[in-house]
Amino acid sequence: MAEKFKPDLKHSQVTPRHAWLNRRQIMAGATGLLVGSQLSRQAAAAVDLSEYASSVYSTDEEPNKLEDITKYNNFYEFGTDKSDPSRHAASLTTEPWAVEIGGMVGRPGTYDLDEIVDQMTLEERIYRLRCVEAWSMVVPWIGFELSELLNWVEPQPGAKYVAFETVYRPDEMRGQRTGFLDWPYVEGLRMDEAMNPLTILSVGLYGDVLPNQNGAPVRLVVPWKYGFKSIKSIVKITLTDAQPRTTWSEIAPHEYGFYANVNPEVSHPRWSQASERAIGGGLFAPRKPTRMFNGYGEYVAQMYDGMDLAVAY
Repeated sequence: MAEKFKPDLKHSQVTPRHAWLNRRQIMAGATGLLVGSQLSRQAAAAVDLSEYASSVYSTDEEPNKLEDITKYNNFYEFGTDKSDPSRHAASLTTEPWAVEIGGMVGRPGTYDLDEIVDQMTLEERIYRLRCVEAWSMVVPWIGFELSELLNWVEPQPGAKYVAFETVYRPDEMRGQRTGFLDWPYVEGLRMDEAMNPLTILSVGLYGDVLPNQNGAPVRLVVPWKYGFKSIKSIVKITLTDAQPRTTWSEIAPHEYGFYANVNPEVSHPRWSQASERAIGGGLFAPRKPTRMFNGYGEYVAQMYDGMDLAVAY
């Protein structure tokens, strides 16, 4: 595994989007506004953009345009159409925000998100995102490794899984007023998956705060798994010794398994996963071959040695 780059960059030093967009042209001596608490809450001083480097885990593929990323979303809490989140997610109140962390940890409690982020080291992670619906995009997230947070709350030796829960606010999230899913949305990871350095909690993208429709103010990002594993607007994290329930695997276990690793050799019951449609490529762009583990196999394949991935899907 490649040696990881860990910049001495904290939550108060995130490059705003206008600077991020020009960074590759103006790295030398460039400056930008610092973004304060919760990434953009309070303007601060200036920072040399050369100090804000990408992680070695970032892809060198060109990120999608911000419009692609923010206007083509699955976030059923706001509706089932891809445009519903961008049209309706402004109703979600994201300040203040707290995350309850409990279960098999030494430091259980309800923590203010700003308190959490101030303890973490933020990185830019440009990741491929592959949806189970066979579309894909490339997203420049800003976040921190989930393992850093889990170590901070002191996991107990017997913890085998990490469970996550989305906020439940049907007064603000119109989709939760329907019976489309069993609310609130829940997801989970095996402990080794949660501790893998690719697994992050994102609090921003394109150098700015995470938009509501993308899972503000904090969401999971697990780039080698289908997108539905990357739960949004998290309010609860629980460490446990039992495999947690997950929304989609309970609704349709024959279609959506607990692992949900990107696998071109295992078709969804209703469509092939061998290829994908890149968002932003136009209606007539050729489909791209799907890569095993979404191209992140060198970092994650060893976790599944000996497993039949056609069964543990």
